[in-house]
Amino acid sequence: MKDLLQLLENDSTLTHAQLAAMTGMTEAEVSEAVAQYEKDHVILGYKTIVDWDRTHREAVTAMIEVEVTPQRGEGFDRIAQRIYQYDEVESLYLMSGGAYDLTVIISGRTLKEIAHFVGEKLATIEGVTGTATHFILKKYKEKHLIFPIQEVQEERFVFE
Repeated sequence: MKDLLQLLENDSTLTHAQLAAMTGMTEAEVSEAVAQYEKDHVILGYKTIVDWDRTHREAVTAMIEVEVTPQRGEGFDRIAQRIYQYDEVESLYLMSGGAYDLTVIISGRTLKEIAHFVGEKLATIEGVTGTATHFILKKYKEKHLIFPIQEVQEERFVFE
């Protein structure tokens, strides 16, 4: 019997009938369990992973290391809450073992847009003492999904 949450995390498009067959539960039990997981915020949402490099949309993704001074009585939480309120922020993680405290993942249309976010919004938050921005050049794997490597299309020009 497979774990219901793992199955949903790997493929949220599975129907309750499919999940029931895979877990040994009834469809009613699956429906009830999923509803309870959603109510308890164990399941926070359902997301599709898109390989944007295969579309015509131009986008830049960056990972930003953020050094902060924790707030008395609240640690890193208050600063993290201020950061994740921005629409540009896709993910935010508290880190350990490095020279920085938080990792922020953001996307924008251009490098300039990301630079503006870092310089005008992120770095100006009280308690942020430093940032280092790393641009993601290519994704190979995300959430256990492998991005197929695209063949480079060569353009040929004929001059007569």
